[in-house]
Amino acid sequence: MKLFFRSLLVAQAAIVITSTAFAADPQVDREGYKDYPGISRVPGFILREYGDCVETAFDAHGFWVTKDGKDVQQSVEGHKFWYRYRLKEGLPQSSVLQIMRNYQNAGRSAGGQVLIDKNGFTTIRLNKGGKELWLEVNTNIGYQYDLTIIEKEAMKQEVEMTLDAAAMASSITDTGSVAIYGINFDTAKADLKPESDPAIDEIVKLLSGNPALKVYIVGHTDMVGDTASNVKLSQARAQSVVSALVSKHGIAAGRLIAFGAGPYAPVASNKTDEGRAKNRRVELVEISTR
Repeated sequence: MKLFFRSLLVAQAAIVITSTAFAADPQVDREGYKDYPGISRVPGFILREYGDCVETAFDAHGFWVTKDGKDVQQSVEGHKFWYRYRLKEGLPQSSVLQIMRNYQNAGRSAGGQVLIDKNGFTTIRLNKGGKELWLEVNTNIGYQYDLTIIEKEAMKQEVEMTLDAAAMASSITDTGSVAIYGINFDTAKADLKPESDPAIDEIVKLLSGNPALKVYIVGHTDMVGDTASNVKLSQARAQSVVSALVSKHGIAAGRLIAFGAGPYAPVASNKTDEGRAKNRRVELVEISTR
């Protein structure tokens, strides 16, 4: 794959980095430090000091942009990379304009958009490798500049909080239903995963504590994939919950009806990972004729 920032290269001698020079030579990159893949630096600059290269799996950064004639900061979340480039000793100092124009021209040539260019900041947004990439170059001196890059993405949720039985009962009393997000399945499968047990246990407490309560167990999916397949999958998942409640916990089958709604009742946009995650859920809907 060709590096889309090739235009950053200017007529200067190439930097040769050898593994034996890392510890002693201040004129080369610090050991283990390297550029973001596919985005080269302005030649003559190095990542020399400890902390000049920082990668964070998930973070946010406020990028300066111009909207409706005003300069504002827009927070972007995702995989974050931060670099501080320092000019090698003995080389002629670059101008701030030269640094900025190198990145701006390279970004535009890659199909990107320059969102601001003032007060020592330039923000560039582009698509690269299927990812929305945000870049900020910040400098007001010609011998050092900072580069911040965010691969925009939603955070992978790692912490789950299951509603307890009392909260489920309260929601059903108020709205007639409750969404359960602690019931999990493998992609395209209907078998309950072991981490679903805490949520199932709370449903058991809810039903055991309210013996007159009857509910639809409704499965929901996002809109990824074929609609008919999603409806079938949501029905199978709802039935898996019913089967677990009946066979493992002794809940009367007559109190439960499985229903697969597929993608037909979203609670968030299916255009984002976060929205699709909210749409993948199991709901308890009270069956009441009064």
